[in-house]
Amino acid sequence: MPINSAGTLAAFLKDRRTRLDPASFGFSGRRRTPGLRREEVAQRANISPTWYTWLEQGRGGAPSADVLNRIAKGLMLTEAEREHLFMLGLGRPPEVRYIGVEGVSPRLQRLIDTLDASPALIKTATWDVVAWNRAAQIVLTDYGALPAGQRNILRFMFRSSAIREKQHDWENLARFVVGSFRADAARAGAVSEVRDLVDELCSTSPEFAALWRENDVLSHGDGTKRLKHPVLGDIELEYSGFAVDGRPDLSLTVYNPIDSKVADRIRDLARRLPGQKLGDPPPR
Repeated sequence: MPINSAGTLAAFLKDRRTRLDPASFGFSGRRRTPGLRREEVAQRANISPTWYTWLEQGRGGAPSADVLNRIAKGLMLTEAEREHLFMLGLGRPPEVRYIGVEGVSPRLQRLIDTLDASPALIKTATWDVVAWNRAAQIVLTDYGALPAGQRNILRFMFRSSAIREKQHDWENLARFVVGSFRADAARAGAVSEVRDLVDELCSTSPEFAALWRENDVLSHGDGTKRLKHPVLGDIELEYSGFAVDGRPDLSLTVYNPIDSKVADRIRDLARRLPGQKLGDPPPR
């Protein structure tokens, strides 16, 4: 039996059921209690009304993952609520479902914008960069000057000679990037989503194809990155990776210059771009 009692699962189901507005789902009629009826939830979840009633009564044993997913859909649960439902019903979180994103919330963008000397970027599980700050634009890549579909770190590494020339040890970095990318895609449940990108790079880059065949899986929580920057010269940065709460499809990476003088120069370069918004064309 899962670590949480059936009674707790029953209480959670009943609570979420009573919060739903019947009229929003096309159900009518006078009701003595708020929310949907049990048989209405069962209808929306495409399961037996008797089975759903037993679950709300703490009877019938542990439900299957398929039943829990149907109930989560029927009750319009959020991803956090769906995860809680699985913990109550099965004692484990659900399998990860990859959800593609178009961008990030304004709050998250404002957060990374406060890091005036530390390049920060947010990428998807397929390693598309969807947000960055001004320091990242200066130190790493001017992502805003690129079409949205071309802001992919794997494509930078294996198809851009300019990016390659900035690396001190491209071969080892490339191996690390491919192994980390494989781990991120699997962790976020995005293996099928990266297939086209992998096929593309395998056909255009023999180096990527060779590394991909090695099947290495690597972690990239933190480390050190060295760059040959055209303006800043040789620089060294410490980086740390962070998960974005509630978004298994996103991760945040922050780079901190080890030399405080480099940090000051990054701030100075940023001040030379007054009024330019991220995503605008670079100044001429």
